[in-house]
Amino acid sequence: MKHRTLWPKVISLCFTLIFSGLSPLHAGDSKTLIIGLNAEYRPLVYMDSGELTGIEPATAKELGKLLKTKIVFKQYPWSELIPALEKGDIDVIMSGMSITAERSQRVAFTQPYLEIGQMAIIRKADIARLSQPRSMYRAGMRIGVEPGTTGEQYIAEYAAEAEVKPYQNPEKGFSALQNNEIDFFIHDAPTSWNLAKGSDWPDLMALYTPLTKESIAWAVNKNNTQLLNTLNEALNRLKSAGTLNQIQYHWIPVKIEIER
Repeated sequence: MKHRTLWPKVISLCFTLIFSGLSPLHAGDSKTLIIGLNAEYRPLVYMDSGELTGIEPATAKELGKLLKTKIVFKQYPWSELIPALEKGDIDVIMSGMSITAERSQRVAFTQPYLEIGQMAIIRKADIARLSQPRSMYRAGMRIGVEPGTTGEQYIAEYAAEAEVKPYQNPEKGFSALQNNEIDFFIHDAPTSWNLAKGSDWPDLMALYTPLTKESIAWAVNKNNTQLLNTLNEALNRLKSAGTLNQIQYHWIPVKIEIER
């Protein structure tokens, strides 16, 4: 998913240590976990008044407590996250990344922590014209996507006759939609949830029928089995304690059930 041109910067957070018993992070455990993210993905991870916030940073805080480790965040453009992981510049990607076969060739994913789907966003004024199920697939429809996302992949496969326009982030896609440069903007459920929650784009609305079924997870280097196992153990604990549910409930105002 979940996408820019930002200089990497490091924000360090240290957390109280309260749990024990999980596997060490690394051989010769450094007590530091370097997390790569792209902070342009409300409500999963974004900047608010100069501070990182959202589901991912909040979960990372609890992860730091559980693993008794210092959490260090590094921000990257979306396209640079997997290369940074492969080079060893970061230990894990926590940035709303959906599991795909292509990505799984390069990284190892933890168990999913959130189920989402791609959704179409339109102007409220166009609801009569564009809200029908097949409207988006008509020839000549102008559809905005974010490069490198599963939304872009979906449109390439299922709306081949559309005029596809790339936008670097959801905000630019929203602006293009509001200015009538496109008919639809495709992004995933968290973007649509955030649209429903906020009032920055009052003229826009999401069509809450998922176009895809996607699982969101964290990614680690394919060779780092020890860290992968540790993160999966931690996720199980956070789920069992209800911590993960509480975090997600705080940021997700619209719950979409995706049928299997």
